[in-house]
Amino acid sequence: MPSSKPQRPTPYSSRSLRGDDLVTPRWHPKRSTCVMLLISLAFAALVARAGWVQIVEHDFHVAQGEKRHRQMLSLEAKRGPIVDRDGALLAVSLTTYEIWADPKRFDRNALEPLAKTLGVRKAHVQSRLDSGRSNVLLKRHVDAQTASRITDLALPGVTQIPTSKRFYPEGESAAHVVGLTDSDDVGQEGVELAADRLLTGQPGEREVIRDRLGRVVSDLRPLVPARHGQTVRLTIDRRIQQLAFAQLKAALERHEAQAGSVVVLDANTGEILALANAPSFDPNARASLTANTMRNRAAVDTFEPGSTIKPLAIATAIEAGRIRPETLIDTAPGWYRIGRNTIHDTTNHGTVSVAEALTTSSNIALAKIGLTLPPESLWTAYRQYGLGVAPPLPFPGVAAGKLRPWARWRPVEQATMAYGYGLSTSLLQMAQAYTALAGDGTMRPVSLLAREPSSDSPPAPEHAAPVTTAATAAALRTMLEAATLEGGTGGAARVEGYRVGGKTGTAWKHAGTGYAKGKYRSLFVGIAPIDAPRLVVAVMIDEPSKRSYYGGPVAGPVFSSVAGGALQLLGVPPTRTGPDA
Repeated sequence: MPSSKPQRPTPYSSRSLRGDDLVTPRWHPKRSTCVMLLISLAFAALVARAGWVQIVEHDFHVAQGEKRHRQMLSLEAKRGPIVDRDGALLAVSLTTYEIWADPKRFDRNALEPLAKTLGVRKAHVQSRLDSGRSNVLLKRHVDAQTASRITDLALPGVTQIPTSKRFYPEGESAAHVVGLTDSDDVGQEGVELAADRLLTGQPGEREVIRDRLGRVVSDLRPLVPARHGQTVRLTIDRRIQQLAFAQLKAALERHEAQAGSVVVLDANTGEILALANAPSFDPNARASLTANTMRNRAAVDTFEPGSTIKPLAIATAIEAGRIRPETLIDTAPGWYRIGRNTIHDTTNHGTVSVAEALTTSSNIALAKIGLTLPPESLWTAYRQYGLGVAPPLPFPGVAAGKLRPWARWRPVEQATMAYGYGLSTSLLQMAQAYTALAGDGTMRPVSLLAREPSSDSPPAPEHAAPVTTAATAAALRTMLEAATLEGGTGGAARVEGYRVGGKTGTAWKHAGTGYAKGKYRSLFVGIAPIDAPRLVVAVMIDEPSKRSYYGGPVAGPVFSSVAGGALQLLGVPPTRTGPDA
């Protein structure tokens, strides 16, 4: 075979290839310098910026970081409970929840089950979600059971915030005493308002760091625990309060009356065991509140006390040495003229003793007794009995009543002052005044906030001073008992098994500058038992419109039911076996 001819390699260029050509860059050397310069400048800028942030703006950025991750959380202070004298709950804060939703994260397919669980209309939830806000409140004060059911739904964007709601176990029976709070748990009425500072407490603090998801990852310092509100204990006896309210409501229905009040005091201390008003309100149902039902009539309403003031006038005259219980007074012929004014009795009682004048409730006899006294003496005595002076209670708006200066009294006004016209008092004031007759002649100031056993603070001097002697007080108790026996005006107030005493009252109601025709207040204020006083009970029925309107048959039975039931609840042993024993 012919031999092949070797081929010559094709040259790359006219010059031979050297090793330096394999590593030498193909671009201009100045380009490398330019790139390196730019990189150096960038690093220099980063270093400068880091220095600026770390040194010059250090405090600002630390503050911004803390603002986003370091937070101060407020620890809620629970409002203190209100309890009666034996510790039974009258007001307590229950744990509830606020339900919030993030419209962007919320699944609209879950709209109906959420609304059904919350007990609201679907349209309400829809409108809240469409409000354009980033986080919306769907419902406040949701109970724990409902909140648990919402948790079980596992709805995205729905959160729960623990709050509290005030609950009143006694409802409307103790509403005027306890009062209520607003939606923010701030006291608005009654003890809730009067003792708001004690009940509110002091919130705590917790300083924490949160991660980017908002979770608490650590505490920066020990937390400051919340100081919960104090327990406020009242002198109220829950059982007697329920009894008084029930009997009052029944009396209003029976006599078709407009309103009424009952006050029950401890005769030895002046402590309020019950204070009931009707119509009342349920503090748990805020939607039904009205100004008429919320008025604490026993403490803020004033009226002319009528014949219930007669025992005070008689005691004053006995102390002044003007009369004795057996002193005779001529009331014939059943009317008595003072200048151009005429005073009437319901009938011609003839000549009666002072004791009989109280038993028969003679206006003429009391007018004559009142005129035997210097006006200043009667005015001073009434002031000592607490008339014209607001009772020392923490309630806002407690009435002082009106007792005009004695120097301005005309003779007829001095006479009417002795049988309960020309001045005004509250039912609470009349009950307080009778504590002086129930004991040793010293009026006991009413109180509502129970003193702790260690407290020995004396009552206000103006209210604690002796008003009359023990002998005069005992004489008045004998007369008051006679008024509830055969022939007295208060026979309907008798209590089976106990000796009681008291005074009826029937007072015209004011209308403009005069009196309203056919409109009365029926009253009874009494002491039980009369031989060893334990209770003072005052009853007022406003505008009874069915058959009788006199204090004896209208207010007397309420006294009988309340006093009799309260004595049994307190364990006071009977003093006799029958009403006439």
